[in-house]
Amino acid sequence: MAGHFEGTPGGGAAVALDEVEIAILRSLAVQLLELIGPGDEPAEDEDPLAALFAEGPSEPPADPALARLFPEAYASEESDELRAKSAEFRRFTENDLRTRKRTDALAVVHGLDALSPKGDGGAVLKLTADDARHWLGALNDLRLTIATRLDITDEDEGGELYRLPDQDPRKPMVMAYLWLGVLQETLIETLLP
Repeated sequence: MAGHFEGTPGGGAAVALDEVEIAILRSLAVQLLELIGPGDEPAEDEDPLAALFAEGPSEPPADPALARLFPEAYASEESDELRAKSAEFRRFTENDLRTRKRTDALAVVHGLDALSPKGDGGAVLKLTADDARHWLGALNDLRLTIATRLDITDEDEGGELYRLPDQDPRKPMVMAYLWLGVLQETLIETLLP
């Protein structure tokens, strides 16, 4: 189980993590929460129906990592009509998407904070099927964010980045990207019927 998820009865998953892995995962999840930003939680006296129809931003984020997490619905550079449709789609969907991404990242933080360390400082993280889906979303968002920061595209998947010398400052993020990929892949395998 060390280093990868394994299925558990009831559709959940489990993974053994050491202290360093726990700290890295928690730190990355907190950074993701900071990147996504705080939620616009409705006030206690606010009409829940009005909150449901609250409009979000109409412009894409300037930060490339956020633009990757909240992509355009249409290739907006094509025409004014598609730009308008993309803005309308973003206005009515981005708030919900941000909320889901925050919920996923918070599930990672809360899951790690609830661990009871073993004698060696590590612990076994056990996820329910619902928790596993939140973790899968957060792992995906973390990988997308890191890939954007490292300028990894779908075409090259990092090629030369995998052969960086140890003294290169990007090396730790490349290693985190690869490790998160293993966690994501093995978690997907546990969720398959």
